[in-house]
Parts: sequence; structure tokens; C-alpha cells
Amino acid sequence: GFFAPDVRYSASGTHGEQVMEFKKMVKALHDAGIEVILDVVYNHTGEGNEMGPTLSFRGIDNASYYRLAEDPRYYMDFTGTGNTLNTRQPNVLRLIMDSLRYWVEEMHVDGFRFDLASALARELHEVDKLSSFFDVIHQDPVISQVKLIAEPWDIGEGGYQVGEFPAGWAEWNGKYRDCIRDYWIGADSMIAEFANRLTGSSDLYRGDNRTPSASVNFITAHDGFTLHDLVSYNDKHNEANGEDNQDGESHNRSWNCGVEGPTEDATVNSLRQKQKRNMLVTLFLSQGVPMLVAGDELGRTQQGNNNAYCQDNEISWLDWTSVDGTLLDFTKKLIHFRREHPVFCRRKWFQGIPIRGTGVEDIVWFLPDASEMDDHHWQEDYARSLAVFLNGQGIRSVDIAGNKIVDANFYLLFNAHWEDVAYKLPSEIYGASWNKIIDTNSDRIGDFGEFPAGDTVLVPSRSILLFQSQ
Repeated sequence: GFFAPDVRYSASGTHGEQVMEFKKMVKALHDAGIEVILDVVYNHTGEGNEMGPTLSFRGIDNASYYRLAEDPRYYMDFTGTGNTLNTRQPNVLRLIMDSLRYWVEEMHVDGFRFDLASALARELHEVDKLSSFFDVIHQDPVISQVKLIAEPWDIGEGGYQVGEFPAGWAEWNGKYRDCIRDYWIGADSMIAEFANRLTGSSDLYRGDNRTPSASVNFITAHDGFTLHDLVSYNDKHNEANGEDNQDGESHNRSWNCGVEGPTEDATVNSLRQKQKRNMLVTLFLSQGVPMLVAGDELGRTQQGNNNAYCQDNEISWLDWTSVDGTLLDFTKKLIHFRREHPVFCRRKWFQGIPIRGTGVEDIVWFLPDASEMDDHHWQEDYARSLAVFLNGQGIRSVDIAGNKIVDANFYLLFNAHWEDVAYKLPSEIYGASWNKIIDTNSDRIGDFGEFPAGDTVLVPSRSILLFQSQ
């Protein structure tokens, strides 16, 4: 139910011990400085469609708890499960709110990720920003104060609502996922959108006084390919699911780097590792909130299965005996690097205007010859590389003591082309010299050498270089 941890997760007994275990887990995570966000699925129940089974709500008050079709024998299905809870009904909203408050006040979680949240915000048929669901959330003195994250879509008409949720909500940014995947497989006409996603997706979230943290950036999720499989398979391989490989998403925006599935080809495997690093670096150097699926940092594979919800076996489990230690170390250092540098996790939007005292904008986009990009450059469909300067003096936020937050300046070079590209470092007003900190051709993060302003550097094919000013 919506109030009970599953007893199958208990390690100590089957008589309610799972509740105490959950509380102890939350306390231990809090003691380690880790918040707990609970993934909640209030959009449907396990009672299926009109064929059943009948377990609870259907027998209590079918017409109140579920959205029914014009012929009330059937259900409106915005969830893909056969039924949809009817959040227009006060008793259903009360059930949801009682459940949410229980998990906050009794179990002490810090927020929620709402599965198929668009289905909860439908009034008659359309998703509505003024829906009863949003109203009761925002006026509740407890739930309005915790972290609220939407999966901003469902399977119904008009259900894709990325960028459309109200203030106070963060969202899984599905457009970020699609764009970053497309960019790194070398798709045409991507640099303008790539730049937008890298800088927090202001086209989606700047309205309604939302900040870059409204964008929960991700490249993979529990649904779909793992990061390893994203660079190892062009096509899904869901035969083990028993549906003749018809289930799961067919358009994955993936690239196998030349061979489908496992291979002994060292060149292919090396490229796959670099592509993983490219996507991880992009994710953790993007404005917004990065989300990483457990196991991607370990090189976990689902053997090409992109719909493994039904696989409680080696396909979906974390295999702790098969850990890519090099990738894990790279990811740990990358996360630490982001935490150390606030210019990559700004609380306010870039403005593109000079910062007082420096005469340099908070963000500048450059061409290979170190001249600034113009409007028409963003429209070049063949362009697959770009460079961006981030001004560490232009963060425009203060810390808890009221002191201005400042950072070093950074220069990022992205090249999704299959050929190398030479870039000239910017002039001295942006930095007298630059240390290369990240080169995704390498599996380490550190000092790759110093380069003077105006020097020319080669950005290898399918690579990222990151320079820090001295």
C-alpha cells in the first residue's frame, strides 16, 4: 500500500520489522549528510484494468477511486497499467496527502519523486497547472516544504509536460536526456540545444521564478538502457521479457561504437569508455541537479535489456563482483570536482553581461579561432564542437555567512565530431594561463599541463577538454 514498506525488503523479520529498518536507514543516511527522496507511485494501483484483479479500491468505491471511461465498465488509462487513480476526488487526494505526510513526519524522508506526475495533475482530461492535486500540495504546511520532483509525463494525450510544472517543483528533464544522447552520437543541428541544456535549460525553467535547480538532469534512468548499454547497443534486446522484444522503447538514441554488444575489439571498447566519460562529464558540469543511476558508475550492464522491470535476476541486479574500478574512480573524482566548484552549480541564471570589476561576461561562447559566436553560428547544422568560458566572479550568490561566492574561471571544449578540431584559447582578459584538468581521452582527472592564453590546443574526436584559469 501507500503507507507500508514492502516486507520483502526486511532483513530481520516479517512482523513489521521493515518499518523500523527503514527508519534506521534514513537516520544513518542523514547522519552521513545524505537526504532521502522517496519514489512514489500514486498514479495507479495493482488492480489492473476491468479484468482485475479486485484487491481493494475497486471493491470499496470503484467510481470514486478510479477514472472511468464513458462506458463505466472500462477505465481511463494514462499510466499504461490499466487504471488511473482519480485525483479529482477529495477522498483520493486525502489518501495521497495522508500518505505523503506519513512518510515525512513518521519516516522522516526529505522529499518525493512522483512517478508519471502528469497523470496526477489531470482534471477532466488535460494536465492542469491549477489542478486540485497541485493546490493541496502547495497549501499543505508539511509537504510544500519538502523537495518535490516530477516525472513530468504520462502516456496519455498531452501528457508530456517537461518545463510546465508550477514553481516549487523540480522535474526530470527528459529533453536534457534526449539532447545529450543525440549530441554525443554526432547528430546534426545540436549545438544550440546542447548549449541550452548545459546551462540549465532556461528555455524550460526560467519562467515562474524557477531556478536552474528545477532541472533534474539525467542521461539514463531506471527505465531504459544503462550507461554501459547506451554505448554498447544500437537496439534493445528484451527477449528475456517474454514479449518477442516488442516491449520497451525502440528509439534509444544509442550508439554501439561499431559492434553490437560485448566485444574483444580493444578499439571499440576504448571508444565506449570514452563515450561514458563524455556523458558523465557533461552531466556533472551542467547547471541543474545531476542524477546518476546506481550502477552506471560501476559499468553495470543489463545485456541490452531496456525494460528490465520484470527481471528480478542478474539482468537487473547490481553485480558487485564485476565493478569497473577505473570508471568508479573517475566518477568519484568528477563528483568531488563539481562539489568543489560552485560555478558548475549556480543558483541563478546566466545573464551574458559583463561582471563589475572584470569587464568580462559571466558566460561567453567561442569559435575555434577564439572569436565569439554569433547568432548564425548556432544554426550551422554541421557544427559538432563548441567552447564556453565560465566566469568564476559572476556567480551572483552568497554563502550562508553572506559572503560572495567566487570560483576560478573555466574554459570547456566539446567535440562530438569524428575528427579532431583545433581551438585557440581565449585572450588574457579571460585568463593569463590555463591548466588542463579534464581530458576525456584519459581515465584520470588532474593536472595535464599548463597552456598560455592564445595557445592552440587540439580537441580530439569525441572528447571534452576542461581548462581552469591560473
